[in-house]
Amino acid sequence: MITTTERLRYAFYPGCVSRGACRELSAATTLITAELGIELVELTEATCCGAGTFKEDSELLQDTLNARTIALAEARGLPLMTQCSTCQGVLGRVNEKLRASDEAYRSRINRLLAEGGHHYGGTVEVRHLLWILVQDYGLDRLASRVRRPLTGLRCASFYGCYLLRGQTTGRVDDPVQPTSLERLFATLGAEPVDYEGRTKCCGFPLSSYDTKTAFAMAGRRLAEATAAEADCLVTPCPLCHLNLDARQPEVERALGRRFGLPVLHMSQLVGLALGIAPSRLGLSQHIVSTRPVLAKLGL
Repeated sequence: MITTTERLRYAFYPGCVSRGACRELSAATTLITAELGIELVELTEATCCGAGTFKEDSELLQDTLNARTIALAEARGLPLMTQCSTCQGVLGRVNEKLRASDEAYRSRINRLLAEGGHHYGGTVEVRHLLWILVQDYGLDRLASRVRRPLTGLRCASFYGCYLLRGQTTGRVDDPVQPTSLERLFATLGAEPVDYEGRTKCCGFPLSSYDTKTAFAMAGRRLAEATAAEADCLVTPCPLCHLNLDARQPEVERALGRRFGLPVLHMSQLVGLALGIAPSRLGLSQHIVSTRPVLAKLGL
């Protein structure tokens, strides 16, 4: 773990969704880390983590591609930072697996990596931005940087599956009763809202082949947060954000019910508390309007 007295510097793996369908999320992450003095070295040559689907065809393919990404961070001598629960779960699990695997399997991976000039050594940690803010940067330190307390804003967390249960070792939070997002909300001045579905799946993994079930799962999460009188749903995962925000109108039509629940990425919420303008955080680019959230904050 990096202490708060050290310079915080990470190899940044933004992931596909935040570089494509939800570009505002990656921009928000870049803004808040710069504001906090956290230096990011983006791994522009990294590939998709596969979102857990590559292994359905070839586990060797998934392990090799993700070992390559970890090797890119190792070559720079930096821990690897993700901003996506899914990327964290996949990369963290591969790192965990390869560290524990026998030498023969690691050698097989490294023979494949050597063709591109890379080598996996298992020497760096894979850490999500949420964990970095809570542990490496520290919530007390973050509290001192809050310029616009989110007083009165009721935030419902949505952790997603991979962040909590993708890895079996090195977990930062309890996989069943996590608290890191809620502690972050309180640090920013917001009110955490508890509801049943905060640690369950949003349905995204099913959306490409069983849309009906995927929409039903997303609808349950939105309905539970709405029933708990949340002003917004906040997730550390761009894939969950894409499913719960961008596809919310489709979910509403499928279920015959309107939610209109704003969904924010965690970095956008932090950015608001740091005093960054909503327009710079991309809050006007969401499918579900974030105007009710901004209005509650007097913005």
